[in-house]
Amino acid sequence: MALMTKFVRLIGIAVSLTMPVQPQTANQQSAASAANADAEVASKLGQVKRVYVDSFGEDAVSKQAQANVIDALTKSHRFIVTETKEKADAIFKGVAIEKSSQEIHATSEGTAVRGAAIEDSEASTQTTREAHIAVRLVSNDGDVLWSTTQESKGAKYKGASTDAVEKVVNQLLRDLDKLEPKTKQEAPPK
Repeated sequence: MALMTKFVRLIGIAVSLTMPVQPQTANQQSAASAANADAEVASKLGQVKRVYVDSFGEDAVSKQAQANVIDALTKSHRFIVTETKEKADAIFKGVAIEKSSQEIHATSEGTAVRGAAIEDSEASTQTTREAHIAVRLVSNDGDVLWSTTQESKGAKYKGASTDAVEKVVNQLLRDLDKLEPKTKQEAPPK
């Protein structure tokens, strides 16, 4: 009986050795390809030290958004912001839009007693601003290393555009912080 069990196992091993190895499925190949692309982008993004902030447009809102991005990146102490595009490791490109609208609020009350009526009404308008900013960080060879879109209706002490720019830079810093452990693991020991 023991001899028969060993014989069956040997035949099973022999059959498995002669069977062809199945190639990777398309899903496995695309997952591996995506992981390789993500690792390459993460590596490039981790190496960015000097950035140039390209024009966001010629209107006043776009110019203010560009100036706010430069200010926020400088204050982060994570990058060297340069005015010379050729010296930059990556270029910040984007677009900023700010819309304002007015909301009208009206209330009215009335009381009538035996022919006498008292009416009270009140109307007010409130101006609201809303900013949308879409940015991307592009390497010198044209690869998009990072991108985000942020919007804001303003903060307690900041305008909508300033708040949206702050959200953009904070998102970049958070994403870089998440990236650091990965790039340290991939870096060869010194």
